[in-house]
Amino acid sequence: MNFDTHTILVAFGLTLFAGLSTGIGSAIALLTRRTNTRFLTLSLGFSAGVMIYVSFVEIFQKGRSELIEAHGVFMGNWVSVAAFFGGILLIAMIDKFIPNIDNPHEIKRVEEMDEEQVKKKKLARMGIFTAIAIGIHNFPEGLATFTAALNDPGVGVAIAMAIAIHNIPEGIAVSVPVFYATGSRKKAFWLSFSSGLAEPVGAAVGFLVLMPFMSPLIFGILFALVAGIMVFISLDELLPAAEAYGEHHLAIYGLVAGMAVMAVSLLLFM
Repeated sequence: MNFDTHTILVAFGLTLFAGLSTGIGSAIALLTRRTNTRFLTLSLGFSAGVMIYVSFVEIFQKGRSELIEAHGVFMGNWVSVAAFFGGILLIAMIDKFIPNIDNPHEIKRVEEMDEEQVKKKKLARMGIFTAIAIGIHNFPEGLATFTAALNDPGVGVAIAMAIAIHNIPEGIAVSVPVFYATGSRKKAFWLSFSSGLAEPVGAAVGFLVLMPFMSPLIFGILFALVAGIMVFISLDELLPAAEAYGEHHLAIYGLVAGMAVMAVSLLLFM
């Protein structure tokens, strides 16, 4: 399967945008005194809705169609389902091997910078390891964004926006402990910003390793795999993060709104 240079550059650009949005979270942590929990809850719920809907309705179905075309109805369906749960298993294993204390899913608030009950050395270590953990998580996210954008730049834009919103609390999670430990806004910002670079790196590795061998079989498996990754991220990270800010109904309203916006956008560009 061949992709023109413009499509590849657009896919890389969207992946870079999604990854580096950790810097937005860092800026929020460093430039404001209070966390707007209602906004973050709605945004995270919206992102989950976008990713869940597009994964099941568009990405998984696209992968399934490619696999059925390549290997028939019976084998194509079985391989697509196996790849979908393989994606879930992959991201779950990545999540499993990150120690809980350093897990980026733990919600941080801007105002935590004023709390002094934790030693600075421990905070610095937590910030650095959180950045590493986020980088590990962002690698498959970058592959997911890049793959989706290659097939359909419109869908790629929606996914990139959803993942960008998802990365904002991650930026906060890195900046809060690093700033408090070091007193340096610059160091906190750049460490947070850099943790998002794993997403374009994931896209680059996917491009260099997989593109030379791209075929309907590989493309179909990759799409089903990406659908599984995105569903797991939505259910394991986005929705719990939205709930952790204490706005349950807003999280669900955001989820439904995200699904509705994604559904309408897909209908408009059919």
